[in-house]
Amino acid sequence: MTTNRTIRLKARPSGMVGPEHFDFAEEAMPVAGDGELLVKTGFISLDPAMRGWLNEGKSYIPPVGIGEVMRAGTVGEVVASNADGFAPGDWVAGIWGVQTYAAVAAKDVHKIDTGLAPPERWLGALGMPGMTAYFGILDVGALKDGETVVVSAAAGAVGGLVGQIAKVKGCHVVGIAGGAEKCSYVVNELGFDACVDYKEDGVLKALATACPKGVDVYFDNVGGPILEAAMTLLRRGARVVICGAISGYNDFSKIQGPRNYLNLLVQRARMEGFVVFDYEARYGEAIRDIAGWLQSGKVKAKEDIQHGIERFPEVLQMLFKGENFGKLILKP
Repeated sequence: MTTNRTIRLKARPSGMVGPEHFDFAEEAMPVAGDGELLVKTGFISLDPAMRGWLNEGKSYIPPVGIGEVMRAGTVGEVVASNADGFAPGDWVAGIWGVQTYAAVAAKDVHKIDTGLAPPERWLGALGMPGMTAYFGILDVGALKDGETVVVSAAAGAVGGLVGQIAKVKGCHVVGIAGGAEKCSYVVNELGFDACVDYKEDGVLKALATACPKGVDVYFDNVGGPILEAAMTLLRRGARVVICGAISGYNDFSKIQGPRNYLNLLVQRARMEGFVVFDYEARYGEAIRDIAGWLQSGKVKAKEDIQHGIERFPEVLQMLFKGENFGKLILKP
């Protein structure tokens, strides 16, 4: 325990993010000050939002600065504590970035119960993706029992949980995913009623077949042509939840809004974006419900765990190539 391995931002990407945009270094071990903890990183979350954090400009959160440790959600074990209420051996969650050790303020982390779920699950179903799915479909989507729900990126950490929550609420749920293997997982493991393979031709026709009554809620993680296809099928009073647009994250200059947006008017529907951090005060409510569903078997979680902090850039690319299967996590 003499060095800290870090990934720092070297240059802002324009296009696909890659190894050339980061520096890997071995640095001096951080020291915890008053009110701080020294934490050994156990798992690092990789999320599509990271791509947006690399762009300079105004957003819902400041961009990562050049030379700064790459921002990331993390869980880890307390090695040393200079703060009341925390002791070595405790597991905590926070956002201390892509590094093997960190000195973090106790006020910026919270304890996690590794008896309730393994540490990595607190970055997925019980972490930011879980909170995103829960509040996105129930609050923003204003889900009602028995509705028809369509979810893009349905095999991913957020999309898979959105669909399962909708099934818990008695809805007809259709996923959109890439490839036969992922579609099979979405239906046979996660319990969706159907799944459309976006890599095949005829996505709109397949969606229409799977949603004969139209779509009440579309939860969008990808944007682009898939968003347009789902909007074609909106029912009266439908809701479109804008969670993300991963199809355009590596080239914002080519992002276009849906050409059929007037269907929102015709169907008296609404489209609304949201940022999960706005619901932070209610995270306990979501964790309680999701943990209960996990324990009862009503909801399943899948993690895709990769190894080696030095592999961070290439592992991050997996998100944008559709190569991960479940919540993508890096074990340093």
